Amino acid sequence: MNTACMLEGKTAVVTGGTRGIGYEVVKKYLSAGAKVALCGSRQETVDKALAKIKKENPQYQVMGICPDLSDYEQVKEAFDQVRKEFGKIDILANNAGISARESIYEYDPADFSKIMDLNVKAVFHCSKAAAPIMKEQGGGVIINTSSMVSLYGQRSGCGYPASKSAVNGLTKSLARELGPDKIRVNAVAPGVIKTDMVAALPADMVERLVATIPLGRMGEPEDIANAFLFLASDLASYVTGTILSVDGATIS
Repeated sequence: MNTACMLEGKTAVVTGGTRGIGYEVVKKYLSAGAKVALCGSRQETVDKALAKIKKENPQYQVMGICPDLSDYEQVKEAFDQVRKEFGKIDILANNAGISARESIYEYDPADFSKIMDLNVKAVFHCSKAAAPIMKEQGGGVIINTSSMVSLYGQRSGCGYPASKSAVNGLTKSLARELGPDKIRVNAVAPGVIKTDMVAALPADMVERLVATIPLGRMGEPEDIANAFLFLASDLASYVTGTILSVDGATIS
């Protein structure tokens, strides 16, 4: 499918955009004609991702930012920088996040707070910073990364599914609140995706994971990026408040 002009004239901010799913979303948006502000946790990783993208296509209009997403003032300052550089913000992809697998018996409360800070508070901060800009422009799109475990839970690491359930609640509530300002808010809930984290798992564990997927394979980062592209585009102009599962109908 030719997606070259789907986001022509749009500007996007993608958090967690230096690797994995976020990096694939950045590339997808750029190839669809958007200008993109790639957001990462460290300047070093941001610069590395920018260099890789520029090497692939020097014509892409991309910049890097690395605010502390748990600090609203830093986020607001970074988003103002994007608007100054690119003129506007049409799309916000809240993708930054971390996971955990500790049992409740070993779970450090500080680690639980850290997950909530990045997986939930950062979504709130970025949405709060972007919404006034989008309202002033006459509309925009916010897309949050959820997870299939927000719907099913998981056997350990309760902070991660709890945080993603909170993301779902934010998504649905902001969709209702921001709809009158022509701002659509949706989430994508990935299943088992072939990322660096999954690649590090033992082969037998990967086989067990694949066995739970009716389509018979793990998802690719591009599968998730395609969902982000659809929701950001005018093809989804009447889609808001939706948690879109992209998981191959994984059996919980």
